[in-house]
Amino acid sequence: MPIATVNPANGETLKTYEAMDEEELERRLQLAEATFRTYRTTTFAERARLLNRAADLLDEDQREIGRVMTTEMGKPVKQARAEAAKCARAMRWYAEHAAELLADEEPAAADVKDSGGARALVRYRPLGPVLAVIPWNFPLWQVVRFAAPALMAGNVGLLKHASNVPQTALYLEDLFHRAGFTEGCFQTLLVGSGAIDDILRDERVKAATLTGSEPAGRAVASTAGEMIKKTVLELGGSDPYVVMPSADVDRAARTAVTARVQNNGQSCIAAKRFIVHTDVYDAFTERFVAGMAALKVGDPLAEETEVGPLASEQGRSDLEELVDDARRGGAAVLCGGERPDGPGWYYPPTVLAGITRQMRIHREEAFGPVATLYRAADLDEAVLIANDSPFGLSSNVWTQDEAEVDRFVRDLEAGGVYVNGMTASHPGFPFGGVKRSGYGRELSGHGIREFCNITTVWHGA
Repeated sequence: MPIATVNPANGETLKTYEAMDEEELERRLQLAEATFRTYRTTTFAERARLLNRAADLLDEDQREIGRVMTTEMGKPVKQARAEAAKCARAMRWYAEHAAELLADEEPAAADVKDSGGARALVRYRPLGPVLAVIPWNFPLWQVVRFAAPALMAGNVGLLKHASNVPQTALYLEDLFHRAGFTEGCFQTLLVGSGAIDDILRDERVKAATLTGSEPAGRAVASTAGEMIKKTVLELGGSDPYVVMPSADVDRAARTAVTARVQNNGQSCIAAKRFIVHTDVYDAFTERFVAGMAALKVGDPLAEETEVGPLASEQGRSDLEELVDDARRGGAAVLCGGERPDGPGWYYPPTVLAGITRQMRIHREEAFGPVATLYRAADLDEAVLIANDSPFGLSSNVWTQDEAEVDRFVRDLEAGGVYVNGMTASHPGFPFGGVKRSGYGRELSGHGIREFCNITTVWHGA
């Protein structure tokens, strides 16, 4: 895949880049290793000062970088600006909390005494250069949620971004440099996916994080396992959105529309499978379908646009294949379902009902504005349908019954359960999944500790 900005609204190639050669890649790896030796000794206060400065610059650049993201991958420009603002807030959150999250811990005095020691502590030390393999769908946020905690922990970052968002990738390197981080603290590697394996095998790279597809996760995890290097994987999702009889159906349906089409439906944590109790199925379906059909699809740079184009022609083709397979299997298309005429990689908000286990869309992730509806007879069937997926990223539950909430929290196979609201990532909450959605956690204290050497320090009596 070429490293290029291709406008998904019209298919026009705007800018292309040459991949870094081996000499330049080697220079950058050497720089990362050398920089880490000194950066690891900086104080939390100094790191926080630099990260807060990066947040200030990002706020200043919000409109400009928002247009760049929209032009590269098609998200509505209002959502792009909101993503930039969210990144700045996350930077400030880690700048404020990192010292506390990574403070030395003292084991229980009884355990120290029992060990024959006089005192002991647990210290969190940085690992070194960390490789981040990042997709295009949230081209700022998915980098920052790795970079902010990694830099605050004293690590340095190497970014292999998706090849269709090179301008955003280069902007991030420049942002951290302008903020005052030395050049080797955060570097963008303009290379193709074929270079990842060799980079990960390099002894100077100590760990890796990947957000992306299941095949990409398998490849990185396999190499990292062979090299015995730590990885965090955030892969696909097909999140359930369960609506029970006690729910506020109007609010659940309105929120469901946003939960499905955020980022043009191209979000791992977007709700995708809508599992509705039979008592409120008809009422929810009527409101949800009407909301999906009313969305304004158009130029992502227009302020009024709610759904823009998919990021690539291949992405649209993949989505069409899932819809067509479901249609052939007997699914009902309640709205959308047909590619519009004209330029760009647009696909309409679509709702499918009558889904069966034999349809591909039941077990594969639909990465675009396509929702599937399921009718559940009771709570047990709702849980069964929700868990009947290879993925387990997050989940959404709508109910006013606390006993039902307890059941869903206990039984849903997911990294998150969001009650009476839609899934959203926040720096204060751990983020990640189970099953084929990956392992490890980003964000919160759990995320910042993923790439730390958790060190026991023991002193004899």
